[in-house]
Amino acid sequence: MELRIALLQLLPGKTLEDNLSAGVKACKEAKAKGADIALFPEMWSDGYYLPQDEEHVKRLAIGKDSDFVNKFRDLAAGLNMAIGITLLESHDPRPLNSVIFFDRTGKEILHYSKVHICAFSDEVVLSEGEDFYTADLDFGRGTVKFGSMICFDREFPESARILMLKGAELILAPNACPMEINRLAALRTRAYENMVAVATCNYPKGQPDCNGHSTLFDGVAWVRGEEGARDMCVFEAPEEPGVYVATLDLDKLRTHRSEDIMGDKYRHPGKYGILSDPEVKDIIGGEFVPW
Repeated sequence: MELRIALLQLLPGKTLEDNLSAGVKACKEAKAKGADIALFPEMWSDGYYLPQDEEHVKRLAIGKDSDFVNKFRDLAAGLNMAIGITLLESHDPRPLNSVIFFDRTGKEILHYSKVHICAFSDEVVLSEGEDFYTADLDFGRGTVKFGSMICFDREFPESARILMLKGAELILAPNACPMEINRLAALRTRAYENMVAVATCNYPKGQPDCNGHSTLFDGVAWVRGEEGARDMCVFEAPEEPGVYVATLDLDKLRTHRSEDIMGDKYRHPGKYGILSDPEVKDIIGGEFVPW
């Protein structure tokens, strides 16, 4: 059983209306290409634009029940295709960096706000999310349990580990940064250590500090009966804008999860107390200095 994931690697426009129009067009293209779900890059509603004036940011933020978001709710139902739409979301005291997933009937099934905001940089004007969530996505031919993490969440093993422990087989990850060898290696590792698929949608080259290379790591490090390890990166987009459809073999992933030793099978959670001790911090120290 295959799941087809459209990675909408798009350049944003200058206004909310521009991004609505371009997003609708891209979703229709994704459906024409056979996608079961379409995923936007991070904070598509304003093209990841974060002025450092808090009042300006608040004016740019939109509600989860705004016309912009509801258009994609209706579009998901009209196309019979799930959509993950990203937005700068209105919130008190500061906006959130969020993604909302609608299934193929237009029903909201998951609403996630970025937990690990880049508070060392432009995202200091945002609030952070509260938790990680999973949901069941019925895509017509079957169901997959998925969750989401956004960009910098990727750098924390806890993000993907929590999603795996909550049952996720697939992580859908909106993104807005250069996807270079180290960040790609982090995605590969999150997929490997948790036996989950990780699909990431980035902005293309032309968007400041972005370079495309949206990816799908399928989480299957080897196949029983085949010699050696395999490349889990089953799809990597080029730098250019486009609607790219990556295919995930769910049967292969589920077989691997049933046969391999990774994920939750040999954990020792009783020995990990330091991970949740709020008093353990500032171990490395220092101050971030932009390049």
